[in-house]
Formats: sequence, structure tokens, C-alpha cells
Amino acid sequence: MLETIFTVKSALTMVDISTNESTQHTMNAQKMNAQKIAVLGLGAMGSRIAHNLINAGCALTVWNRSPQATEALKSAGATVATTPRQAAEQADIVISMVTDNNASKAVWLTPETGALCGLSSGKIAIAMSTLTIDWTHQLSERITEQGAGYLEAPVVGSRPQAEAKKLICLVGGKADALTQVRPVLEAITGVIHHVGGVGQGMAMKLAVNALFGIQVAALAELLAMLNQQGIFPKKSMSLLADMPVTSLAAKGIGSLIVAQKYDPLFPIHLVEKDFRYACETASKENLPATNAVRQIYRDAVDRGYGDGNINAIAQRFNSPTLQSHQNPAAYSPNAAAGSSC
Repeated sequence: MLETIFTVKSALTMVDISTNESTQHTMNAQKMNAQKIAVLGLGAMGSRIAHNLINAGCALTVWNRSPQATEALKSAGATVATTPRQAAEQADIVISMVTDNNASKAVWLTPETGALCGLSSGKIAIAMSTLTIDWTHQLSERITEQGAGYLEAPVVGSRPQAEAKKLICLVGGKADALTQVRPVLEAITGVIHHVGGVGQGMAMKLAVNALFGIQVAALAELLAMLNQQGIFPKKSMSLLADMPVTSLAAKGIGSLIVAQKYDPLFPIHLVEKDFRYACETASKENLPATNAVRQIYRDAVDRGYGDGNINAIAQRFNSPTLQSHQNPAAYSPNAAAGSSC
């Protein structure tokens, strides 16, 4: 009898949990449908975020510097604004996803047409771009002076994660503002972390990108060294992947280095930009390793590898013999030394 009672209680509890989750999902969907959202910047990430918002049922307005990027979203139901200001005027939540500080300043602060002019009390602006700490603080001040709320919400992930709504969002700003926009962020990301106040979400994003970039540069450098010793990249990566020191991120990027696939999911010129922003956060003396690796990416950009994916940094280290060393039979230590012994 007791087992029956417990079974019934457990079943009722599960029904209550399922009902609560369903109710919460319905409430979030209703909030989404009631809010008007603008997305400024429709590059590789912004366009995917915008499509996911349309698929979630949002009333969406979009703007992009190059109007042709808006065509697919217009066909999907988005309203196209002619200026960032017009987009902001039509929205409750304004999201910017642009390349860097300069693009962000142009989008928000351009006289007469900038999004700042379209903000007012009750609206919330979200900067999802990777920016400097100084600029995110300045932008926050300018936006709050307009009576609007501000959050920075840079994301970890690239195009595949954006399409799959699996981005990791690192939020800096007030908790009540995050509560207001959480249903929107949940529609385009997989995980949301409230890191702290303005500047702290951005600092964490810069740290994440620097840590990743340092691993990639070190791995590329060491694979080149091993290659010179006749341990070709495929074998080297297979062995390194079994070692406890090799992270999942390093394993993934190592497979791209071996395959020599450089499609720009995270282009080197943006990697270098993020390293530069991280170094601006503290003096070079306080970030010696980060600054040293930044110079490696800067050199890669100067050598013409800037448009390649981050793993194209391997080309910066590789000698012309790299490709032949993909085949172990192609390497001969004696031939390399010019000796017949």
C-alpha cells in the first residue's frame, strides 16, 4: 500500500513539474511575441541570431550597413529599417552584433541616424559584440542617460553554434534587465551566465578568446616542431589527443590543422583584434603571455593569413615541407641533413 501511495505521489509530482515547465514555456513564448526586437548587424553571427528570433515568433526589425544582407530576413518576415535609429525606434529590445569598437560606435552614436537616438525609457540595449572594457562602459553610460537599460552579452561559439542556438552568453549588467530579456536570449543561446556588472561579461569573453587563441598558437607551433622531426601532423595529433594535457578545444582545432581546413569560422584578423582588446584591459607587463601570442597573430595577419580560420595560424609556423610530412614516407632525416651516412 505504501509503495502504491509513493508511486502515485511521484507521478503527481512529475505531472506538476511538467505542467510548470509547460506553463513557463508558454509564458516565455507570450513575452517573446509581445516584444518588438531589433537586430543591428547581419554578418555571420547577427544573421543567424536574427533568423532564430524570427523562428521563435518575434516581431523583428533588422538593419545592416549593406542592405543586400537584409533580403533573406525580409522574405522570412522581418521589417527592414533604413537606419539604426529607425530600427531602435521600432523596438523594445535592441541587439547589436558588429565587428569591433569602431563599428559599434558607428551603429550607436552616428549623429541623427545612430541607434542611441532611437532609445527611450523602458527599452533595453544589448551589445553582443566583443568590445573593449572601456567602450562597453562608455556605451552603457550613454544608453542609460537616454533612460534605457543596457546589457553586454558577448557570446562564445561560432556559426554552427549560432545556427543551433547553442551559444554561451556571458552577460554583464543589472540582474533586473537580464530578467526582462532572458526569454529573448534563451531563444538564441544555449547557456546564459550572469557574470556580473557592466565590463565583467566582456572581460570574461576576452579571457575565453585569449585562452583559446593561446592554445591554438602553441599547438600549431608544436605540431610544426614535431613535423620537422619526422612525426607528421596526423600521427602527432593522434598521440596528443590521448594525453591528459590536451583540451577538447585543442583536439578539435588540431583536427582542422591536420585536415588543413581554413574556412573562416573565427578569422585570424578577429582573433588578433580580441587579443589586442584583452591587452588593452591591462598593461603588457601584466599580460606577457597574452601579448606575446597577440604578436604571433598580428604577424599572421601581416603575412596574409588574416581571413583564414584561427587554425590557419599553423601556416605561420610551417615550413614548405609540412605537406610532404603528412606522408611519413616522405620524410628522411638523412636526406634533410644532406648526408649519405
